[in-house]
Amino acid sequence: MLFQVSVFRNTMDGQSRKHRILMVSDFFFPNFGGVESHIYYLSQCLLKLRHKVVVMTHAYGKRSGVRYVTDGLKVYYVPWRPFLMQNTLPTLFMTFPIIRTILIREKISVVHGHQAFSTMCHEALMHARTMGYKVVFTDHSLYGFADVGSIHMNKVLQFTLADIDQAICVSHTSKENTVLRLVYRKGADLLVEVIPEVCHLFPKVRFIVGGDGPKRVRLEEMREKFSLQNRVEMLGAVPRAQV
Repeated sequence: MLFQVSVFRNTMDGQSRKHRILMVSDFFFPNFGGVESHIYYLSQCLLKLRHKVVVMTHAYGKRSGVRYVTDGLKVYYVPWRPFLMQNTLPTLFMTFPIIRTILIREKISVVHGHQAFSTMCHEALMHARTMGYKVVFTDHSLYGFADVGSIHMNKVLQFTLADIDQAICVSHTSKENTVLRLVYRKGADLLVEVIPEVCHLFPKVRFIVGGDGPKRVRLEEMREKFSLQNRVEMLGAVPRAQV
């Protein structure tokens, strides 16, 4: 929680200005769960820091429209009904008008989406980024890479995370889904084969490799084998802020 609060202190290029934050997820009170509690308590912490916080979720039963909860936390219960496991039906562009209205009406500066399985989260981040807003994503999910559902979700995450300002992982599993590492599925083995060929064909090409992982040893061996120390620079682990 403290880490997430610190993200908002740094999202706007280190400025100390007060933010107007829109939390977006299909999962919020009166539904009970870890994501719902997380969004609520994070919002309360940000309110205590004198930021403006607004929550956007779908309607729950007769709970629709605008409601206010503890300490003036404003909640938009958008009149969309969930169709599966509290998720709204994916529509992409049909959600844009109401998301745009909330962003402009509330003078939002940062959009924070929660939960990889939230349709509303992904669509809000996509529209907000298109409109030029700062966006943050928190992944609360625990899933791997083997089953069909996880494979599809990783594809959705790949699209969503391609253009965001900050990503927050709340578990080691979610970190595996969101943080690029030098493992087989990221193509490090291909680099071992390709780099020597490229360096041979194009004498002026240089490679700068950032990152760490189990495949770094193979890259180091390739560099030594082909005497490419001056052409291939290995940076090791690189802090996200310096990428």
